[in-house]
Amino acid sequence: MGVINYIMSLGASVMMPIIFLIFGICLGMGVGKSLKAGLSVGVGFVGLNVITQLLSDNIGPAVNAMVKIYNLNLHSLDIGWPAASAVAFGTQVGAIIIPLGLLINVIMLLTQTTKTLDVDLWNYWHFAFIGSIVSIATHSFILGLIASIVTIAITLVGADRSQHRLQRFYGKDLDGISIPQAFCVSFIPFAIIVNWICERIPGLNKVDFDAEKMSKRFGILGDPMFLGVIVGIIIGLLAHYSIAKVLQLGIILSAVMVLIPRITKLFIEGLAPISQRAQDIISKHFKGKSFNIGMTPALVIGHPTTLFCSLLLIPIILFLAVIIPGNQFLPLASLSGLIYIFPLVLPYTKGNVLRTFLTGLISMVFGVLSATMLAGIFTTAVKIVHQSFIPAGTSSVASIDFAASPLAWVVYELTANTTVIGVAVIIIITFGLMLWNRKHIIRESRQDK
Repeated sequence: MGVINYIMSLGASVMMPIIFLIFGICLGMGVGKSLKAGLSVGVGFVGLNVITQLLSDNIGPAVNAMVKIYNLNLHSLDIGWPAASAVAFGTQVGAIIIPLGLLINVIMLLTQTTKTLDVDLWNYWHFAFIGSIVSIATHSFILGLIASIVTIAITLVGADRSQHRLQRFYGKDLDGISIPQAFCVSFIPFAIIVNWICERIPGLNKVDFDAEKMSKRFGILGDPMFLGVIVGIIIGLLAHYSIAKVLQLGIILSAVMVLIPRITKLFIEGLAPISQRAQDIISKHFKGKSFNIGMTPALVIGHPTTLFCSLLLIPIILFLAVIIPGNQFLPLASLSGLIYIFPLVLPYTKGNVLRTFLTGLISMVFGVLSATMLAGIFTTAVKIVHQSFIPAGTSSVASIDFAASPLAWVVYELTANTTVIGVAVIIIITFGLMLWNRKHIIRESRQDK
């Protein structure tokens, strides 16, 4: 526990550069190039943290004002992902999740049930989270391990199956890069379903506006910088801000729309040489074979469609959360993290703003219900691991990430709230997905020869 806690306490901005320095040296890039690549990633994380903190600091008060003005209080309080990650690594399952995750990853690589090497160790907390709450709910370390392993395997499969679309949509800089983050992978089915439905609705299937087309069609009105101002003004007006504060919020959200894409380029600068070197080695020594480097979704969250849909979703989901039947969770502290819904959605909606927004909206409807259903065990886990995260007078807590993930809810329900049949079902489904993925990997390898 002490070792794991120390490693995680370094934060992604320190931990990931060290990982990439070691990885680059192992690939024969040399200390200089490896260090530069690692530092680019680290600086990218620092910059991203600064901007997302700016977003959180300015959106938070506006959201709190809307909660009071419109009486949006619900039973379960959103305490954000830091609390969720602390719970994740604060149990016996969490303590071994990094070596366990790497072991499962290596086994799947050797058996060709994945082609992703997941080095995004920071986001292993998603795997730890589901294992931790299952182990606490069932008082079973083994069931917690099963829940974590299942989540790891499904996430790696999702990363593999989305990689080609990811590369085609975001560009050649992501050649050999995949995103094995469990929260992002959770929303791929929603994107596929929404896209399929939209294609079959006359009129709706003709609406085709991505960020670039909006900018060309509407001029400055479609520019991401201006869209940030518009969304900021809307949120400010809903919060009953003064004219001065409304305009300030508009400028800040405009800055977020502009700065995040520029900062995320640092991730690409750091990853590109390592990815290229890895692919060169594989193609030279293992003809017909290839693998993808699994990296953080921070690489691509700067896309204008992601930022616009995320900001627009904030006020809408606040009001919908109050009227959704059965919901008791009000998203607050996690709202700035809505951008992480979309990294693997856009490759399926092809950046279509309407389809992306609908996917995000439907995802969050299911997400708040998932958070509501997991709030009980989430609260119990927080009390056991970090009681201080629960504010005075609060009896129930949850978080968007990872409690609002459909994947987390499904795995939890089948491993913690059912008999041995549920556990058998989720294991069979997972093995089925792994074999399905293996079939695709082998076929792709044959095509590459």
